[in-house]
Amino acid sequence: MAKYRGPVCRLCRREGEKLFLKGTRCMTEKCAIERRSYPPGQHGQGRQRTSDYSLQLREKQKLRRIYGLQECQFRGVFERAERQTGVTGDALLRLLECRLDNVAYRLGFGASRKQARQMVSHGHFTINGKKITVAGALVKPGDVIQIRERSRDLAAFQAALESVDSRGIPDWLELDKGAFKGTVRTLPAKEQIALPVNEQMVVELYSR
Repeated sequence: MAKYRGPVCRLCRREGEKLFLKGTRCMTEKCAIERRSYPPGQHGQGRQRTSDYSLQLREKQKLRRIYGLQECQFRGVFERAERQTGVTGDALLRLLECRLDNVAYRLGFGASRKQARQMVSHGHFTINGKKITVAGALVKPGDVIQIRERSRDLAAFQAALESVDSRGIPDWLELDKGAFKGTVRTLPAKEQIALPVNEQMVVELYSR
């Protein structure tokens, strides 16, 4: 599947919910959902057909778009979740949350997951002192994610950290803003992952 390069606000409108793809803009009245809460396109305000499959597909697309993954990447994460013990849906959410780009976003090192992913790929982060450029690298309890010293004056980091207080830090992470670092305290539990998604529908879709 080709990478989507169009306006990300169209994705939120298509799913009918805020996916927070544009950082702080999503929290203002400029958000596209606030102005046009119907799907984009010529027939966006028309009657929408629904079926079990369409509902499952929408949940999968919503989750995939929140984390900014292409279909092949998302499928790979799901297959890994299937191999783990326990509930597959919970494992899927946990694996997505533990991606380095998402953790950087959750810690306030990026205004959006997309920006955090770009910062990771440009080599601005270390895990336990080692430079990492793979956005999909998985963190584990005890890992320390830190912005490299030469990168700390970048305007993008300064702006993102200024707005992190209004967004909040999840309980499973700990932020030391002065040292530009965050620590993974534990793996996230399902109740600590607040997303407008029914992950069980995603499991049902891939189990067809």
